[in-house]
Amino acid sequence: MQQDELRRGFGLSTATYVVIASMVGVGILTTSGYIIKDTGSHAVLLGLWLVGGLLALCGALTVAELAAAMPQAGGEYVYIRETYGRPWAFLYGWISFLIGFSAPAAIASHAAASYLIAPWTEAGASSNVALARALAVGFIVLLTAAHLRGQRVGSRVQNLTTIAKILLLLALAVCGFALGKGNLGHLTIHAPKTGMPWGALGISLVYVMFSYSGWNAATYLAGEIREPRRILPRALLIGCGAVVALYLLLNLLYVYALPADAMPADRVETVAALAAERLFGPWIAAPLNVSIGIGLLASVSAFVLVGPRVYFAMAQDGLFPSVAARLDPKTAVPSAAILAQAACTLVLLFSGTFKNILTYAGVGLSISSFFVILAVFVLRIRRPDMDRPFRTPGYPAVPLLFLACTGWMIVFAFKNQPRWSTISLVSILAGIPVYYIWQLITEAKTK
Repeated sequence: MQQDELRRGFGLSTATYVVIASMVGVGILTTSGYIIKDTGSHAVLLGLWLVGGLLALCGALTVAELAAAMPQAGGEYVYIRETYGRPWAFLYGWISFLIGFSAPAAIASHAAASYLIAPWTEAGASSNVALARALAVGFIVLLTAAHLRGQRVGSRVQNLTTIAKILLLLALAVCGFALGKGNLGHLTIHAPKTGMPWGALGISLVYVMFSYSGWNAATYLAGEIREPRRILPRALLIGCGAVVALYLLLNLLYVYALPADAMPADRVETVAALAAERLFGPWIAAPLNVSIGIGLLASVSAFVLVGPRVYFAMAQDGLFPSVAARLDPKTAVPSAAILAQAACTLVLLFSGTFKNILTYAGVGLSISSFFVILAVFVLRIRRPDMDRPFRTPGYPAVPLLFLACTGWMIVFAFKNQPRWSTISLVSILAGIPVYYIWQLITEAKTK
């Protein structure tokens, strides 16, 4: 193995756990609260999560074709580079760095901290934000340190935290339906708010798709997975399918526990804990909040693990500082890339409110996913002879459905949340001059 090559040490279990951990996180434990509050309808809530699950499966089926054909470190960055060229590849990597991994890591670490401090603080207190941010900083630092120690430690941390989180959520769902004091009649008691604008549905779907983001996570580890052409499609589909089923079950639990008009404004970000309190009583609040907070660390861990592999691939192509392509001689991980992402995550953590960063990340990830899925059509035309061990079932309907719904969602997100949607777009477009400046610097160094 060459010094600049990643070790192929991950198998199906870790690849699948990375997909599950990247998807199951802050979204399912917070965004449903926003949707219930904004729409006033459980029927709309379940409908949006069902549509989101269908779109996530369409995305996973499509990207599995690209992953099996190009099993290289960097995942979707590689697909964009091979489809559209280096400038677009740089822009994708830029999005990944500013939005794709750093922002979700900031959101997940903040949510984990919010759940952990909830039993010992007053709901809605202004001091909670500062305390949550301070604790979130500690989580980011500790998990970054864990993944800097190498694949073995990183893999164990990822697997154990993911298993713990899934077991917790499954136990909550099973016990909630079996022992909790709820009512499925909540589904029909309240109708949607009259005159609900399409923009509200659009931004709600952005939140749902943010919660489903991660269906592509295993592709970023392609350079470190054994037998990637066989394992990658399986990991993507198994992981995504399991999460869709879990999400629908948990949202049905929220319906069972909470009337649509019983969502207090200061509890939307801890909807899972609120539902459990309604089902089992206040005694469950403290241990459940702590358990959920610890479980959310699996998502932070997944972002810390996966994101730096994109910057590693970019640096190898000369589109990111070369230090990001250097592997630690002892641990064989891209330590500089891991540290760079941690720094960006910490900056974003202090840049806006939880909901603002959620919109910022959701819109940016939707734009990025649109062009990744579009790549399947471009490559089918330009490179029809490419070896494709896995082909997207239902092509072209499956990727077309994803593109149509994603485009609609982006348009209405800008109408309903123009400020942070625009900030997200501007952040993306800022990568264009950065690319050309970087090219000038690179050329100057080679002369």
